Amino acid sequence: MHVNIVEGCIACGVCESISPEVFTVLDTSIADNSFVPGHEDECREAAEACPVSVIKIEE
Repeated sequence: MHVNIVEGCIACGVCESISPEVFTVLDTSIADNSFVPGHEDECREAAEACPVSVIKIEE
């Protein structure tokens, strides 16, 4: 699985609250794909919860 944040992030922090191991919110969200293994379900949950749908997951 690969997680990508596309343009349009509003830095709301939802993704970081769901999976702080993978997501960091500064001016925009950043996904650290080295921490995705073992957190796939949280990544999918964060993508679903994102209010602007900028978290894209490639299986």
